[in-house]
Amino acid sequence: MPRKGMRTVFFKQSPSSPPIRSPPHRHTFSDKLMDENIDNAHILISKWDSDSPTSSNYCSISSLFRDNRQEAKQYLNSIKQLQSAMQYYISENSASEKLVRAQNLMQIAMKRLEKEFYQTLKSNRDFLDSESLSNHSSRASRSSFSDFEDESEDDSSRYGDTVSEVERVSIVAMADLKAIADCMIGSGYGKECVKIYKIIRKSIVDETLYNLGVENLNFSQIQKMDWEVLELKIKSWLNAVKVAVKTLFYGEKVLCDYVFSASVSIKESCFADITRDGALTLFGFPESVAKCKKTPEKMFRTLDLYEAIADLWQDIESIFSFESTSTVRSQAVNSLIRLGEAARTMLTDFESAISKDNSKTPVPGGGVHPLTRYVMNYIAFLADYSGILSDIVADWPLTTSSPLPESYFGSPEHEDGSSSAISVRLAWLILVLLCKLDGKAEFYKEVSLSYLFLANNLQYVVNKVRKSSLKLLIGDEWITKHEAKVKQYALNYERMGWNKVFSSLPENSASGMTIHEAAECFKRFNSAFEEACKKQRSWVVPDGKLRDEIKVSLAKKLVPAYREFYEKYRVAVRREIGNTVTVKFSPDDLGNYLSDLFFGITGGSGSISSASSTSSFSSSSTHSASGKSR
Repeated sequence: MPRKGMRTVFFKQSPSSPPIRSPPHRHTFSDKLMDENIDNAHILISKWDSDSPTSSNYCSISSLFRDNRQEAKQYLNSIKQLQSAMQYYISENSASEKLVRAQNLMQIAMKRLEKEFYQTLKSNRDFLDSESLSNHSSRASRSSFSDFEDESEDDSSRYGDTVSEVERVSIVAMADLKAIADCMIGSGYGKECVKIYKIIRKSIVDETLYNLGVENLNFSQIQKMDWEVLELKIKSWLNAVKVAVKTLFYGEKVLCDYVFSASVSIKESCFADITRDGALTLFGFPESVAKCKKTPEKMFRTLDLYEAIADLWQDIESIFSFESTSTVRSQAVNSLIRLGEAARTMLTDFESAISKDNSKTPVPGGGVHPLTRYVMNYIAFLADYSGILSDIVADWPLTTSSPLPESYFGSPEHEDGSSSAISVRLAWLILVLLCKLDGKAEFYKEVSLSYLFLANNLQYVVNKVRKSSLKLLIGDEWITKHEAKVKQYALNYERMGWNKVFSSLPENSASGMTIHEAAECFKRFNSAFEEACKKQRSWVVPDGKLRDEIKVSLAKKLVPAYREFYEKYRVAVRREIGNTVTVKFSPDDLGNYLSDLFFGITGGSGSISSASSTSSFSSSSTHSASGKSR
């Protein structure tokens, strides 16, 4: 056993001894393989190094992936091999000069791939449009990096006749971009790749939105616009939004998800940065419109905006599902909320305007009031939006303190016995109108004309309900009930307007009557009938069916009774009195006179132009109520 201190003697280096060197690195088979990888990579990478003084002009102006696809595959493989060599030398000998050489080659290769990535994006811009991407997204999803590797030089034979030339070029370009992106991300150069991608694709998104007519307008600009100008902006937005969501944004997500499938965080970041600004501009416009001054004529464009976003909501939620795009989803939701609030406000204002209408000029001839036409046209258009309005008013119950009679307001019910909120709401608006018309009927001096006015207007209301979507919402029972009211108004008109004529005839013509009594009866009838016809010559019943029903009803009650009296006393009265004027009308004459009634002063047309107007509703608003495109 060595004595104490002997270990120090054996290992202590004398001052004159040469320095101890680390044992030389043994050149193994792996070393040789890695050296070959670097040498092979050097040959190909240097060939395509446009900054090298020995490179050809061809290298500078051509594209590796476009002009020599087979060599492009070899280029990517050489980078893989170079990366393997670098990892090997880092673990075996981090101070190796070969590692430095490999790193330099990698930088040159990444610079070339940056250029190729940029060229591929730019040169295939027309083939990487959003419509093409969204149309063949399923095909693209089946492509992969291995697709790129397995391609033959004859791409046409690979794809065959299954796709168009445009789609083939698009698929190839996507595969190239993915291959380059995978390689750069795997080599630690993802940031450079992403920067190029974001700049080019964002410019395309912004340009496409501009071409679709999407403008970056703030609330102040929108608020100052005349309604005619703003409506044109809304129409442009409505035409653009579906294309923007289903084609532009969806296509960008397809491309982004595919190209950067190697990294979830990168593809999320790219898509968010490319589309966020444009999407916020797109979905911010409806919210600004909703904040503007509310008037009834803006209702339908407001509902159009609401409907467009609601119909696209599932797509919006799916496309902008990332946390980094949550602001886009929030903006779309905020626009829906604001538009719904605006629609509620306008419904309330519309009801208020009906109630506050103060026009007191009677419609000539008891015809259909302009208020009736406007309100019913407006409500009929609202019924076309019943699905959207159902969402808007679902949690907005109808509350009123109005003393309107319960019998006047029939709540429409569905088969399950429940009443939908929108059905009740629209039925209520009609009720408000009918009650307003009751008040306007009092402006007529003739009670019979008041009833004719009510019959005409209610008939118009019923027809509008029957011939529009209102029928499905309010129901047949409501129509039947109000048709009966029309008939009752018509009967009241007959009773009040023709009572004097009816009472001028004897209740029973078979009872005995002297010649002079019969003559006086003829005179009373002549006077009453002429007075009634003269007074009612200017009265109007615009609806042909109602007009015929009233005439037939009058004729059935008047002509038979007069005919019986006429045939019994006409000869005797003329013989005894000797005055043919006494017996002035034949039974057929009555029918002819009645047939000429209810066409108004102009006659024959069955309608009358009204000089009256309402203070709350303008004719221009009536036109704009047809806001929904048909």
